[in-house]
Order: sequence, then structure tokens, then C-alpha cells
Amino acid sequence: MSTAPTLSPLTTTHSIAFVGGGNMARSLIGALIARGSSATQIRVAEPVEAVRQSLARDFGVAVFADARDACADADLWLLAVKPQVMRNVCEDLADLAQSQRALVVSIAAGITAVQLQRWLGGDAAVIRAMPNTPALLGAGMTGLFARGEVDAAGRQRAQDLLASAGKTIWIEDEASMDAVTAVSGSGPAYVFLLAEAMEAAARQQGLDGQAARTLVLQTVLGAARMLTESDESPGTLRQRVTSPNGTTQAAIEALQAGQFGELVATAIKAATERGRALSAAND
Repeated sequence: MSTAPTLSPLTTTHSIAFVGGGNMARSLIGALIARGSSATQIRVAEPVEAVRQSLARDFGVAVFADARDACADADLWLLAVKPQVMRNVCEDLADLAQSQRALVVSIAAGITAVQLQRWLGGDAAVIRAMPNTPALLGAGMTGLFARGEVDAAGRQRAQDLLASAGKTIWIEDEASMDAVTAVSGSGPAYVFLLAEAMEAAARQQGLDGQAARTLVLQTVLGAARMLTESDESPGTLRQRVTSPNGTTQAAIEALQAGQFGELVATAIKAATERGRALSAAND
């Protein structure tokens, strides 16, 4: 795993085209500029005029309604469109992909590198990436998989780009990328769901709404910091706050009686299978 503590800005000969200007693209653009990359080296294709205007105003980047205009002469393309439209986007860019030999990075869930290559004309240098929404705060987690056509420099460049939004890890078997999506890509929603349930339960026990929210949010934050800043396993940390016959043990036993571990496993399996289904549906 790479935390990429020191990142260099784009060189004067490098340019990036973002195809799609949504929240994830915006967070990456902001991170690139914050570390010294020039806005003149970043181009964004986005069909929604209001989003284009916002990106141009906030970051000073060049914006386009058409993906071909944004990708022309760019040597790295970051594809940030919905899986359902990825095929059409790639096929429209196929001739450019073949002539420019750009490095292509996709952050679309469930779309395989083989599919991307086929839609782009056969042998494009493709990297599949799966970031998650904490990337918007620079606290993201991204899994990366590279096809064999990607050289070491391409891998490093893609890693630097995604590491601007958090930590990165390379996955050597693409079949595992659907599990990456299920664990870290979708994972923030599981934490939000737990926080939502804890807050509702706190109100049921008589706490007012503001107190319930404050208690839950700081608890989740503190627990996350203990997990990331400690060398101990989650199981060890849990045991340390679970006194015999105490309040925590009572709560843990109730969760275990409700098959909590099995529910989590079932949820992650369902998300993994949905990722595979997305791939098949868009083939």
C-alpha cells in the first residue's frame, strides 16, 4: 500500500482530461491544484453547463461540453462517468485513444479493464480505480488495477493522481476489484447507516436530537482514529473496551445474537455480486 506522502505536481509536458465533472472529479482537480499543478494543464468535459461554469470559476480549468474536445492532446484521461454510459463514451473516444496513446484511468464501478480496452479500440493502456467518497476530504481509499500495457511510469502517475485524495493500494487480480468496491467503495455508506441507527436509538433512550448526534459523530470519529492510529486489530480494540458483564458486553451480545457479523458478510457479498452484474449488463 502507498500513502504517497510526497506528491509532485504535473510536469509542464503532462496534461489531464477529466471526462465527467462530478464530485470525485472535483475533489481530484482541487487536490492537483493544491499541490502545485497548473490549472492550464487540466481539462474537463462535463455535459451540464452549470457544473462546467462552477469548475471554471472555482479552479480556472478549461471546460468543454464534448469529451473529444477535452481529451484532444491530453496524455492522461480520467473517466468519471456513470457505468451505464461508459461504453458510449469510450467508443466515441476510440480513435483518439489509438492515435494519442493516452493513459486511461476509469473510476466507474463494475466496468472491467478488458471492457474499457475493447471499447477504446483494443490495446489502450488502462487502469481501473475505485476511490470512495471520503476522497472529497482527502481521506479516501482507492484500489487500483493496471493492465499489462501500463508501464511503471504510468502506474506511478495514476497512483500519484489518486493518492492526492487519500491512500492507494494496488490489486494484482482484477477479479478482486468488485470486492474492493464492496468493502471500501461502498463502505462509507455502511458506517453512515450504523451512525444513523445509533443516533435513532439514542433518541429512543431519551437523549435529545443534538446530544444524540454529537455523541454518535464524535464516537465514530474517535473509533476511526483508534483503528487507523493503532497497530492493534479491530478485535483487540473491541475486547479492550468490553468489560466482563458490563454495558458494552451486553450490547455486543445483542448484536451477535442478531447475526451482526453474518449480516455484514452478506451485505459485502451482495455489493460484490452487484459489481459483477454491472459489468455483465454493460458488456
